[in-house]
Amino acid sequence: MAARRAVLGLAGAAALPGIVAADADAALDGLLGRYVTPHPDGVNRVRYAGWKASSADLGALDAWIAQAAARRPSAMGRAEAFAYWANLYNALTLKVVLDRYPVRSIRDIRSTGVPLDPKGWIGPWRTRLVVVEGRRMSLDDIEHETMRPGFRDPRVHYAVNCASIGCPNLWPRAWRAATLEVELDAAAAAFVNHPRGAAMRPDGRLRVSSIYVWFREDFGGDEAGVLTHLRRHAGPALAARLPGATIAEDGYDWALNDAP
Repeated sequence: MAARRAVLGLAGAAALPGIVAADADAALDGLLGRYVTPHPDGVNRVRYAGWKASSADLGALDAWIAQAAARRPSAMGRAEAFAYWANLYNALTLKVVLDRYPVRSIRDIRSTGVPLDPKGWIGPWRTRLVVVEGRRMSLDDIEHETMRPGFRDPRVHYAVNCASIGCPNLWPRAWRAATLEVELDAAAAAFVNHPRGAAMRPDGRLRVSSIYVWFREDFGGDEAGVLTHLRRHAGPALAARLPGATIAEDGYDWALNDAP
């Protein structure tokens, strides 16, 4: 009942988009602040068990998604639209996991209502989860049909989170247009300089995240482009070792980013 009142309240306030957007950011901040926690290994974890146990906060997430779906991203400026889509992607991913929790990996959750992925990807990313401006959309639609081609910014990959250890960190608050550039660069630097982003092997070659292989076209299209991207966000320790480096291998950890 409380969740239903929250949804109705947000829908009733839709005539005040500026106020609603600000309130929605604060609501998402509150949820992320309660359940996203930094781990000593540098990977942000989610306290899924605690969230799953809170009917109020499960309802609050549903209410936030309903309010976001009622907005019009096509009428937003670039930064506002980027923040909108990234926040919606992350909220939907959290809901997908919470609905099925406990799971060991998001890939244990299969897409439903659609044919098998022709590329062989296993996971929930093709299930139609939300209707935005009359279009039924999946997580793949948001990331690969909307954000990547629409913004053409490799930092999309640091903004959206797939609930896995190998993924760039789930940002611990809502993305906002006003702080987007600074925070995207911070998220990129945090991942690039973490071993799961890029790490030097003993032989002087690099092991990189599979993100830079799967989506190489977003990072310059070839190994040289990936290395240029890494140098752009590398801290002093990594930057000192990148000149002349080559990529030897890639990897990705699909284990759930669950808090211990």
